[in-house]
Amino acid sequence: MEDSSTPYKNAPSTALPAFDGLRAYLNSQILGQGNLVERLLVALLADGHLLVEGPPGLAKTRAIKALAHGLEGDFQRVQFTPDMLPADLTGSDVYRPEEGGFRFQRGPLFHNLILADEVNRAPAKVQSALLEAMGERQISVGSATYALPRLFLVMATQNPIEHEGTYPLPEAQLDRFMLHTLVDYPDRATTLRIMELARNEAAAARELPPPAQPLSQDLVFAARREALNLTLAPAVAEYIAALVEATRRPAAYSPKLAEWLRWGASPRAAIAIERGARAGAWLQGRDYVSPEDVQNIAPDALRHRLLLDYNAQARGITAQACVEELLNHVPAP
Repeated sequence: MEDSSTPYKNAPSTALPAFDGLRAYLNSQILGQGNLVERLLVALLADGHLLVEGPPGLAKTRAIKALAHGLEGDFQRVQFTPDMLPADLTGSDVYRPEEGGFRFQRGPLFHNLILADEVNRAPAKVQSALLEAMGERQISVGSATYALPRLFLVMATQNPIEHEGTYPLPEAQLDRFMLHTLVDYPDRATTLRIMELARNEAAAARELPPPAQPLSQDLVFAARREALNLTLAPAVAEYIAALVEATRRPAAYSPKLAEWLRWGASPRAAIAIERGARAGAWLQGRDYVSPEDVQNIAPDALRHRLLLDYNAQARGITAQACVEELLNHVPAP
């Protein structure tokens, strides 16, 4: 396997410098959450959706808003509540007296970047409407179906502290999220920098400064094509398949996994790992995918797709512990 620092051997990418600029802009506005910034860029490159879980006040909303500032696209924040209806997301047919008929009024899903804030507070009917949008890139109202924008990314947030008035996301919807990323509190030095950034923004009477040059959607699509063209060695592809297979037949790899896991990951997990690893390698300026890229993205691609045994949950075993055991026992090439 080649050294992970090897740059592109072919013609240099025209999109990579622009993404480097976008990453620098996001890191200047989202302090102490470098992993969240990376996962947002990976989801954007891999054409996937992101579920972010963490306590309130950790810049989850600010992160997606900053990404929207850095792209030539529109953004919509949707606050999910228990009394929400599917039409509040999709839109509905509205009667127009002057026209003597109905016309479809588009809902907030018809935007490029969607923040589904506290997504687990919405009831099942709303969840199903979002599921169709995420999985099929379309929405259905009555007998009509409407296509969503080509550039379409949903970042949903969950608060792990509060469970009052929440509806756990069904496995089918969790599987539609490419990645499940955890965010935690920043350290004291970063907190001081956050305070300074907030003071400067208050003094300038603005929330987010604009980037030097927003990325065009054409550049995003070009970057996606480049990432898909990266070299994926057969041994690395086999490694991805083995990781997913181990979640379904854990006894062949580890007695602990066999005891902990009740249900494994779907084929979407393998697709998510491959696309995420490609995106991660591309962001590092390499023209091939390494096993390290796979190991880096695997926890976020797997943790929400594993169903733990009840006894394991009672003992405090987490999906993260399962993924770590998985990576320790499935041999890498």
